Amino acid sequence: MNDTICAIATSQGVGAIAIIRVSGDESLQIVNQLFKGKDLTKVPSHSINYGKIIDPKTKKIIDEVLVSVMLAPKTFTKENVVEINTHGGIASTNKVLELLLTYGCRLAEPGEFTKRAFLNGRIDLLEAEAVMDLINAKTNKQRDLATNQITGKVSDLINSLRDDLVQVISNINVNIDYPEYDDVDIITNDILIPKITNLKNRIQNILNESQNGRIIKDGIKTSIIGRPNVGKSSLLNALLEEEKAIVTEVAGTTRDIVEGQISINGILLNIIDTAGIRKTSDIVESIGVEKSLKMMEESDLVLFVLNNNEKITEDIKELLSKIKNKNYLIIINKTDLTKELNIENLKIDKNNIVYMSIKNNQGIDELKSKIIEMFNINQIESEDPTYLSNSRSISILEQCLNRIIDIEKGLKENLPIDMIELDIKNIWELLGTINGSTYEDELLDEMFSRFCLGK
Repeated sequence: MNDTICAIATSQGVGAIAIIRVSGDESLQIVNQLFKGKDLTKVPSHSINYGKIIDPKTKKIIDEVLVSVMLAPKTFTKENVVEINTHGGIASTNKVLELLLTYGCRLAEPGEFTKRAFLNGRIDLLEAEAVMDLINAKTNKQRDLATNQITGKVSDLINSLRDDLVQVISNINVNIDYPEYDDVDIITNDILIPKITNLKNRIQNILNESQNGRIIKDGIKTSIIGRPNVGKSSLLNALLEEEKAIVTEVAGTTRDIVEGQISINGILLNIIDTAGIRKTSDIVESIGVEKSLKMMEESDLVLFVLNNNEKITEDIKELLSKIKNKNYLIIINKTDLTKELNIENLKIDKNNIVYMSIKNNQGIDELKSKIIEMFNINQIESEDPTYLSNSRSISILEQCLNRIIDIEKGLKENLPIDMIELDIKNIWELLGTINGSTYEDELLDEMFSRFCLGK
């Protein structure tokens, strides 16, 4: 934290401009050694200065640049920050970076600028995670979700819970430490139970709504399952509106998973076309079948494709039994052919059936409507997306919920309040790990290592 770091902040390659970011106490002095123009140590903060980058040894001009100077503490890292805008050529950008490293900078680690922003109190951990989410956003809803988290709306939910827990802890402590005070309300189990129940309900509500956040951020993992030659690859191509998967009349053409993405009302569907599931002696195909079964288990949504022109077999019934506890839609394809399929005796939700003729482009809109209805996508679209969306945060909050349920149970069983107080403090500390009020260095190293270089 005491050294000065630098990195290229824009994508490497040919472009109009490239930006090299420098942060640290010595950033102005280091860049000033390379800059021919105004004295950067004397220019106003948040100013842009024209000049040239010069190699001090050879005196050669490396590039014509604009240099932005931003003085602490009003910067992203709360340190002195200099950004050098060069032309977007690879050679000149790398040469400027090389000179910075030669004259006193250290190459930044992935995410180190954002890590410094967190450690210096500029942002909390939720806001830091949202920075990367914003960079990776592919839809407007993902962008809105990340933006709300960056602005602190999600942090406010956690801070509010922690504030209420502090109030409960304080009241208990006063009762324990100063029992002689007559003007202090005596905290009994009966008084504490409603407070704890209220906190439990609020945490549960945040977790319920955060499922929407997970869907917005990660999308809906969707697998297309069925026997060979029922139209799985054709369905993938129809949804993607491109010829992504090979389609032939030969059974077993698809032997490995084929993936693609579409957006439905701002929610990504991560679609996986799997190998046709059947018993086979072909080693390669059997591996594909095993992958298909694994994908089916891991999916948020299963699109199970049946052939309108084939009778129900025992292996189809067996597959259907495997998806009964999952979100699924049954697609009866090839409705343009003679009907041989009888589904009347199958134990499936008849509301989850979509009739299609993929060959004739019939039923795609109905399928999308069913998916929108199943995942309440229209509701997600219309609401302000203030949810936890990171699996780390959701997991911690689930731990808090389980612990507060235990506290509620203990209070009803008349456990001593001083024992309950320790458990409440543990929840308060655990909540702090969500927004970084409390943290471990190992967590920070792991989290920020996933950031892109220069951010």
